[in-house]
This record gives sequence, C-alpha cells and structure tokens, in this order.
Amino acid sequence: MNALTERLRLAGGAGVVEALRDMPADGMAARGTALIAHPHPLFGGTMDNKVVQTLARAFVQTGWTAVRFNFRGVGASAGVHDGGAGEIADMRQLVDQVAPDGPLALAGFSFGAFVTSHVAAALWPARPLERLVLVGTAASRFDVALLPEPMHERVLVVHGEADDTVPLASVMDWARPQSLPVTVVPGGGHFFHGQLPLLKGLVVRHVR
Repeated sequence: MNALTERLRLAGGAGVVEALRDMPADGMAARGTALIAHPHPLFGGTMDNKVVQTLARAFVQTGWTAVRFNFRGVGASAGVHDGGAGEIADMRQLVDQVAPDGPLALAGFSFGAFVTSHVAAALWPARPLERLVLVGTAASRFDVALLPEPMHERVLVVHGEADDTVPLASVMDWARPQSLPVTVVPGGGHFFHGQLPLLKGLVVRHVR
C-alpha cells in the first residue's frame, strides 16, 4: 500500500468484500476503473499476490484507478469459497459499486482470470470493456468463458511457456476455437518469477 491506496468495504452476496483502491498520482485524472481478481483462494490466493499487484501497478501507471479485492473467505471478506459461481456473482456486484459508469477494465490471474472471463462475457455488449487482461488463465481447471469476437481487440491473454500449474496447451485449446491470440512468455512459470517487470510492460503497452 502507499499514500494513494484506499481501503474499501464493499458488498457481495456473502457479505462484506475487502478491497484496496490504488489511484493514479496526484493531479492525474483517472482514465477509468480497473477491477482485478486474484488466484485461487484455497491455494493461498489473495489481492496481495505479486502478479495481482503487478497488474494494479500497470493500470495505475497508465492512469487508471485499480481496485483489487479478496474473494469470499479470504482476509476480511465474508463467506466461504463457492467454486466460482458465487465469486462471479460477487465480481459483477463489485463492478456496479466501484465503476457504475465510465470506462471499465477487468483483469484476473489464474482462478481470477476464469472468474473475470465470465464477468466480461456477461457484461458485453451492454457494458463494453475498454480493456480485458487475463494472465495464467486456469483453463485446465475451470470452464473459462468464450469471449465475444468484437471484444478480442481489447483483450490481452498472457501465459508462461513453462507454466506447470496451468499447461500452456490448455489455454491454446481454449483460445484456438475463438482465434484469440495468446502472448507467450518464453520460459515463464505460473507466477512469472523473475519476469514480473516483463509482464508489467506487456500490460502497460496493451492498456496504454
């Protein structure tokens, strides 16, 4: 956290949702709001995950307000893990609370990318997204949503070549029927150890 980070208590289907809002530097008018989802709660995933923080920094650097939050049962968020359904419903509620109007971007890492894909697909086209970023998408473990073709030019999918948690092949199998490009980080693992600056640069370039 820094001086431009604000703690939030939002409302989800199971009760309070703990969140952090990272804002652009003083004097910079925000371009919009980016909502960022973290990896699997049952395997240590939180809004303080290094990849999630990297995504938030990339958005803030490019003038967005970034909101990252804890899923049900994580940190001070109420409830228990719901396997995805409750988490998807909660994220949709959070969009209405932190970005009821104006430019909206969504991002997610691993399980969070799975959740984010469903929220993005459900919102489109009534609420068009400016940008969608999916990192380490958990396509081998969950039914990741197909994304509407008109959205594709606004989507960045990043995956590590050497990801041993979610094999690259599973993400390609999800992306191939959609003709959705995937940016592959050579030698990258699931958590992009040693490559977070590279990941941040890819996101900055896409968002900018």
